[in-house]
Amino acid sequence: MSDMNKKTSTATGAGDLSGRGKSVENKDLAAGPTRRQALKTLAAGAGAAATMPLWSRYASAQSAEPIRIGFGKHATGIGAAYGRWYDRTSVAAVEKINAEGGINGRMVELVTEDDGTDPRRAAELLEKFASQSNCDVAFGTLFSHVVIGAAPRAAELKLPYFVASEGHHVASGMLNRWTMQPGITDVKSQVVAMAPFITDMLGKKVTMIFPDYGFGYDHRDNLIPAIEALGGDVVAKIAIPPTETSFTKYFPQIPRETEVIYHVMVGPAVLTFVKELGEFFGPSRPEIFGFIDSLEAVDLNSPGLEFLDGTYLWEGMPRYLQPEAPAYVTAYRDAVGLDENGASTSDPSDVSTAAHMFACWETLHVIKAGMEASGYQSTDDRQSLIEAVEAMTEMPAGPDHPQGDKLFNGKTHQAFGPQYISKVENGKLSLVHTASIEDTLYPDEVDYTTMSF
Repeated sequence: MSDMNKKTSTATGAGDLSGRGKSVENKDLAAGPTRRQALKTLAAGAGAAATMPLWSRYASAQSAEPIRIGFGKHATGIGAAYGRWYDRTSVAAVEKINAEGGINGRMVELVTEDDGTDPRRAAELLEKFASQSNCDVAFGTLFSHVVIGAAPRAAELKLPYFVASEGHHVASGMLNRWTMQPGITDVKSQVVAMAPFITDMLGKKVTMIFPDYGFGYDHRDNLIPAIEALGGDVVAKIAIPPTETSFTKYFPQIPRETEVIYHVMVGPAVLTFVKELGEFFGPSRPEIFGFIDSLEAVDLNSPGLEFLDGTYLWEGMPRYLQPEAPAYVTAYRDAVGLDENGASTSDPSDVSTAAHMFACWETLHVIKAGMEASGYQSTDDRQSLIEAVEAMTEMPAGPDHPQGDKLFNGKTHQAFGPQYISKVENGKLSLVHTASIEDTLYPDEVDYTTMSF
C-alpha cells in the first residue's frame, strides 16, 4: 500500500502561557487575535500539570514517546470540503492540548492520511495506523459510508476508533465496541429535535430530498416516524446520488400538496443543488427547512441563493459568532481561525464547515480525558481507554466542549447535545431556536458494554 499522500502534523511546543486567565473578548476577534492569544485563553484553568516544564512532565511519564492519533482525513473525494476544516480544527485542538501539557505527560502527534472519502481506503488506513505508524487510536471520520466500511477493521485490529460522523450507525448497534462517537450528536437525535419545529411552525405535509446513501437513509428512516407521530405526513421521498451534478430533473417529483421541503444534501455540487431548487420554484415556493449540510462551506451571499431568505436550517453549531458568546466559544473560533461570519480569518471566501467540525475538537478532548482517566501508557491499555470513555456521562460546555453541554451514553457510544435552528435573513443566519439535550433523547437500541472486546 502506498503512503497515500501522508502528512504528519505535530504540535509539541509548550506555548507561551503567561496570559493565563485572560478572556478573548469580541473586540479581540475584530482585531484579529492570533492563535497564540487564543491558546492562552483555552489553556486557562488547565491545572497545575500545565505549569510544569516539559522535561519534568516527560520525566514523570513511563514513556517519552508521543501519543499518536491517526486521523483519516477526507482530503479528496466528496468529503474534501469537510476534510479541509476537520484538519484545521484537529491541528488547533492538538496545539491546545500540548500547550496544556499533553496527555499523561506526553505530547500528542496527529498522523494525518487521506482516506479519499472511500471506505476501502479508510479500512486500509486503520491497518496502517496500527501496524506502521504506531498510532494509539484512530479518529475523525465523517462520511457514514466510510465509517461503516472501516469500523469492522478497527474491531479486528482492536484499535479504538473515535468517529465524528453524525450517522446513526454507532447508536443503532450496527458497529462494535471499538467504535465510538463522543463528540457530535447523531442524525436520529437531530431529527427528533427538529420535527416539532417543522410541524408546528412550517407545515405537516413534507417532501424529503436526501442523498442516496447511508447518511441520507438515516434522515429518511428517522424523519418519517417523527413527523407521523406529530400528525404530519411525508408525502414524497426523493433520493439523489451524492455525486450528482444537476438536480432539475428531480424537482418535478415534488407533489403539489407539499407544504414543507426538507432537504439535506452533501457532495461537491451542493451549491448547484440549492441554486437549481430556487430556479425551479421562483417566488412561489413552499416552506423550506434544510440541514446546513446542503450549504456547508458555501457563502450564503453567493449569486442565486437570494431565494433562501426566510428559510430555516439546522446547525450543529452556529456558523456566525453569536452576540454575548462565551469566552470559550470565541477562543475556540480564534484558535481554529474563524471570523465573525464563519469564514477563514485569512480568506473570507473560504467558508467553514462550522456545524460539524467542532466534533474533531471535542472528540480529541474526550480522548484526552479517557486516557487520563484510564492511566493510558501504551497500546496495551486500549481496552481500558474504551472502558473509561464508556463510564463518562456529563461533559460540561467549556473550552473542551465549545458546542455546548453533552450527555454521553456509554451503552450506545453516542453523545447527545443541543441543536440549533437558524433562519436565513439578508444573506446571514440568525439563530431562532435552541433544542435542549432532553429534546434529542430516544430509547437505547444497543448496549455495547455487554459485548466482548
